[in-house]
Amino acid sequence: MILEGFIQAVDLKKRSDIHYARKIWHMTGVFGMFLAYVYLPSAVSMSILVVAWSLFVPFDFLRHRHAGLNDWAIHAFKPIMRQSEVRKLAGTTYLLSGVLIVDILFPQPVVALTLLFLAFADPIASYFGILYGKDKIFGHKSIQGFMAAFFVCAFLTFVFLAFHNYLRERLIVVSLLAGLVGAFAELIPIGKLDDNLTLPVISAVGLSLLFYFFGFFANVG
Repeated sequence: MILEGFIQAVDLKKRSDIHYARKIWHMTGVFGMFLAYVYLPSAVSMSILVVAWSLFVPFDFLRHRHAGLNDWAIHAFKPIMRQSEVRKLAGTTYLLSGVLIVDILFPQPVVALTLLFLAFADPIASYFGILYGKDKIFGHKSIQGFMAAFFVCAFLTFVFLAFHNYLRERLIVVSLLAGLVGAFAELIPIGKLDDNLTLPVISAVGLSLLFYFFGFFANVG
C-alpha cells in the first residue's frame, strides 16, 4: 500500500520501540503542567490547559480528514510521533483530555499527584516494560512495567506527602497503597482507550478514595 510505504519512508517509531525523544517530551511536558498547576493561579493554569486543548484536539481530528494536513503533521512531529498515530488520534489528544477531566472534577492535591504519576510513571513503566518485560499481563503490559510504575508512584507519593506534611503518621502505608493505585491505573486496559486518558482518570479516582479513607480531606480542608 502507498500509505504503508509512506510510513516506512518517514521512519516513525512503533510502540515496541523505547522512543527516547517521546518519553522526554512526555515527562517534561506533563511536569510543566504540574508546575503550572501548582504555582500559577488556578484560573490561569486552567485557561492555559483549555487553550492547549482547544488548539491541539480539533487540529488532531482535522488532520485525519485532510491528507495534506496529516502529511505536514507527520513530518513536523516526526521525532515524537508513532506509526499508529498516522491513522489514529495522537496520544496528546487523550492526554490533554484526561488532564482536563481530572482538573475539573478533582481536588488540588489529587490533581497535582495525578500529574506526577502521568509525567513519570507511564514513561518509566514503558521503558522497563520494553527492555525487561518478559512476563506479559495485558497485551504489551508486563509485570516488570507494573513494578516500575508501582515504585515510581509510591516514591512520588511519599515525597509529595512529606513535602506538604500530609498524613505523617500513615505516610509509608498511604504511599505504598498510592503506588498500587498508580501501577494498576497504568496496567489496566479499558476497551481501546489510550492510557494517556485512562491513567490520569483512574489514578485520580483511586487517590480520591484512598485519601478519603484515611481522612486526608478532613485534615487539609
